[in-house]
Amino acid sequence: MSSIIIVLIILVVLVFIALVKTIQVIPQASAAIVERFGRYTRTLNAGLNIVVPFIDSIRNRIDLREQVVPFPPQPVITQDNLVVNIDTVIYYQVTDARAATYEVASYIQAIEQLTVTTLRNIIGGMDLERTLTSREEINAALRGVLDEATGKWGIRVNRVELKAIEPPTSIQDSMEKQMRADRDKRASILQAEGVRQSEILRAEGEKQSSILRAEGEAKAAALRAEGEAQAIRTVFESIHAGDADQKLLAYQYLQMLPKLAEGDANKLWIVPSEIGDALKGLSGAMGNFGPMAGGSGFNPQNTGKDGGTIPAARDKDAADRREQPPID
Repeated sequence: MSSIIIVLIILVVLVFIALVKTIQVIPQASAAIVERFGRYTRTLNAGLNIVVPFIDSIRNRIDLREQVVPFPPQPVITQDNLVVNIDTVIYYQVTDARAATYEVASYIQAIEQLTVTTLRNIIGGMDLERTLTSREEINAALRGVLDEATGKWGIRVNRVELKAIEPPTSIQDSMEKQMRADRDKRASILQAEGVRQSEILRAEGEKQSSILRAEGEAKAAALRAEGEAQAIRTVFESIHAGDADQKLLAYQYLQMLPKLAEGDANKLWIVPSEIGDALKGLSGAMGNFGPMAGGSGFNPQNTGKDGGTIPAARDKDAADRREQPPID
C-alpha cells in the first residue's frame, strides 16, 4: 500500500513538472527562443504559450525594449597626434530575437568593439579642435556605421552619444589659458567700449547743457532788456502824462546827486554839466518865495559859468573894489 502511494506521489510530481514546462508565460516586450533537441524551432512572443515538455526547451529570453549601454573611456589619436579619451553611450534595441541569439555570440561585446574601431577611424581624420566642436558629426557617422553592421545581428542602433572628450592635461591647461586670455580680451574691449560710450554721452550732455544754458541766458537777457525798455517807456509815459515842469525835474535831479557819492570806495566823482541848468531852475523856483531865513538864498544872477553859486559876501567885496578910486 505504501509503495502505491509513493508511485502516485511521483506521478503527481511529474505531471506538475510537465504542466510547468508545458505552459510558458512571456512578459510584454520580451521574446523567448525555443529549441527542440538543440535545434531552433520558434520564437515565443508575449503572453501564454504551450510547448512540448521534455522535448522543447527555452534557449534564451531577450528583452525587446530599448537598452542603454555606456562604454568606458577609449584612447583615440587625432590627426594632429594628440591622444584623447572618449566616453560613448549606445542606445540600441533588439528587433530579431533569433538573429541576436544565433548570429553573434555576444552582441554587447561586439557593439563595443565595433564602436571603438569606428571611433578611431573617424577621429583619426580630425584634428583636436574639430573633434571638440563636431560632436553631432561624429555621432551621426558613428551611428551610421554601427546601424549598418548590427543590422544582420537583429539589432537597431537608435542613437550614439559622445559623453565626454578629454584631451591631455597639458592641452587642457593651454586651452584654459587661451580661453582666459580671450575672455580678458573681450572684457577689455567691452570696458573700453563702455568708457568710450560714456565719454560720448557725457560730451553730448555737456553740449546740450551748454546750448540750453546759452539759450536760457539769451532769452533771459532779451526778457530783461524788454522789461527795462518797458519800465523806461512806462516812466517816460508817466512823466509826459503828468506834464512835469522844469522845477520838479530839477528837484528830482538834485535828490539823485547824493547817491553819486555813496560808498567807501568812491574817491572821485564828477558833477555833470547839466547841474547848472538844474540849479538855475531850482533857484528860480525858490526866488518866487523870497529870501530864506538868515539872509541866504539862491539867486539866478549869482550862478557861475559851471552852474555853481557865488556867496553874497563875495559879491559885495567885488562891488566895493570897483567903487574905490585908483591910488595915484
